[in-house]
This record gives sequence, C-alpha cells and structure tokens, in this order.
Amino acid sequence: MSRKVIVAGVGMVPFTKPGASEPYHVMGEKAVRQALADARLEYPMIQQAYVGYVYGDSTCGQRALYPVGMSGIPIVNVNNNCSTGSTALFLARQAVESGAAECVLALGFEQMAAGAIKAQFEDRPTPFEEFDRATAEIVGHAEIPLAIRYFGGAGKAHMDKYGTKLETFASIRAKASRHAANNPLALFRKEVSVDDVMNAPVLWEGVMTRLMACPPTCGAAAAVICSEAFAKKHGLDTRVSIAAQAMTTDFPSTFESKDMMRVVGFDMAREAAQQVYKQAGIGPQDVNVVELHDCFAQNELITYEALGLCPEGGAEKFVLDGDNTYGGKVVTNPSGGLLSKGHPLGATGLAQCYELTHQLRGTADKRQVKGARVALQHNLGLGGACVVTLYQAA
Repeated sequence: MSRKVIVAGVGMVPFTKPGASEPYHVMGEKAVRQALADARLEYPMIQQAYVGYVYGDSTCGQRALYPVGMSGIPIVNVNNNCSTGSTALFLARQAVESGAAECVLALGFEQMAAGAIKAQFEDRPTPFEEFDRATAEIVGHAEIPLAIRYFGGAGKAHMDKYGTKLETFASIRAKASRHAANNPLALFRKEVSVDDVMNAPVLWEGVMTRLMACPPTCGAAAAVICSEAFAKKHGLDTRVSIAAQAMTTDFPSTFESKDMMRVVGFDMAREAAQQVYKQAGIGPQDVNVVELHDCFAQNELITYEALGLCPEGGAEKFVLDGDNTYGGKVVTNPSGGLLSKGHPLGATGLAQCYELTHQLRGTADKRQVKGARVALQHNLGLGGACVVTLYQAA
C-alpha cells in the first residue's frame, strides 16, 4: 500500500437478541458518534461514508447518518452478505489509500429477525442457486436448513478427510465463551463447557449441535479511516494502521472441487490471506491476534488452515494444543467471535475492526493479548466475498 491508512476511531454498541435492540438507525447513529468521539473529530470532517447492512430498504445508511449530520457528502450503501461490514471498510480504506479522500467513515448495522436466515425476495432467482445445487449434490439432507448444510457439510468434509472429532468443534465453541465472558459488548457472556456444547440440541446428527452455530443478532459498529497526513495534521491517534487488505470472490474450484470446504469459501479465504501476507511482507507466524468469521465452529476450524495459521489437516492439533487461545500461538476471536459476541451481518466486519484496534492499542482490558503488534481480520460472505485485513501497531 503506497499511502499509509490509519484507523483513527472506532465505536460499537452492545449486541442484542432480535426484538431487544433499538431500531437500526439508532444503533448506527450511536456507533458513529462513538467512533467520532474516539477519533476526536466532528462529523463535518468526514468526506465520504460507506454504510453496510443486509436486511433493509435502500438508503438506510442515510437514515442512520442524517441525525449525526447532513453535510452533503457521498454516502454509499453496501450489501455483500455476511462480509458487508468489512466490504464497507475495504471501500473506505481504498478511498483513503488511493487519495480520493482523506477521512472516511465505515459503518455497519443490522436489525435482524429471530430464526434461521432466509431469502427476502422469493419472486426471483436466488444468488445461492449454484451453492444450493452443489450442496445438494455433495451432502444431500434437504430437510436441514441450508446454512447448517453449508457449514455443517464443510465440517463433515474435514472430519471425513482428516478424522477430526466433533468434540474439537465443541472445544472451539467453549473457547469462544471463555473469551466472551470478558467482553461487555457480547451477546452471550456465559461460559459453556465442551460437554455443554456436545449435549445441546442436535441440528445434524454427528455433525453439529445448536451451540456450534452463531445466533441471529442486532448491533452496529463503525470506524473512522484516514490518511497518516490527515491524522498528523489534526493530532489524531496514529497507533493503528491498515498494513494490507484484500477482497476475493469465488473461483471455479468453489463448485468444481466437489468439496464443501471450498463451497463455503476456503479458497477465497486462502487467496485473500496470501495476498495480504505478500502486501505486508510478513507471514502468518508473525500474527499475534485474529478475529475470524466463526459463524459456525466448523468454519473457525477450517479457516485456521485457510489463513495459514496451521498446516492443512493440522487444525485439530492446533485446537487441542491450545494454540488458538491465550498462552498459545495466536489468540483467535478474543471478542468471543460470532459464536458468542453475535453476528449482526452488516456490523460484523466493523465489530472485528473495533476489537483488533483496541487490541493493538493495548486497551482491550481483560481480553488484552499481551504484546499484540500484528492483527488479522477475516470476514466471509457466501455468494460470495471474503475480506482479509492486516493491522499493525505503530
């Protein structure tokens, strides 16, 4: 990256269950005001805004931002499935890095409904037609909800290929709960054991229990992104920068491989991570803390391998050795991740940014990863898009 990009301010509201949150625009406004206060900036200093959400009418971004200020700036509404928040961040970073703007806002929010995710427009073709076809061909089980078939199928593929045990996925979920216990903004802060996860209601016999899936969630998060020159001119916090970032979409292998791990984005994640490591001139061994897209415990496990945190086929050992938590090689999802913190689709990528910014500032309180200097973010949306971002501390 030719122009240093700073994360000058971040904000986030507590995540809640559907029906318990404030309306989307109120959550969004609060997250923005927090990010501006954290950056010590007024809204008129923002030159562009990218606002992400999945469930909402057009121009919801304007509805959330107008109470903060009506300055006539470009406001771009973003929808990229579960990678929506990090797509907004990608666009904000790109605007600053390219010189198109000096100070940009990225905001993500979601006001979700209870229950499984489903199509909102049933009078037209779904963007998941090919994913559904591939999944039906590979795993069948048409009676199981699609998201569970996608990610449960990916976990089963890893189990079949490498002998991974169901208890290993349960260990990931238990780890998430221990981390979330120290996060006051997380939806679920109660610790659960491996036995609790294994004994939860079964979603797919031998493949997944309910506690291995993230809950529908409402919430909002925001970040102020600016150039280093802008930050220095205005006396802003320059401790955290975006050192590298990449967005990928699906490759032919997504469907041609007949492998559910690839259907749910393994190759997208691997390619984005490799691009980021090359841009930054470092490797996965240099990363101290990771926020990755654990929409299901199964996806966290296969993502360890996609990001190069361990060898392919080595994820179970990585978990059992404790290398995914405090005292191990790299702390993954210190926030509690999507499994415990929650997953308001449009907000998730910016909530990850919020966590990693505080980790690199050394302000993550009881969640603090000691000596954290390099942080990696992975945010995945099926359909598909994957954004990987690497942050560094000054």
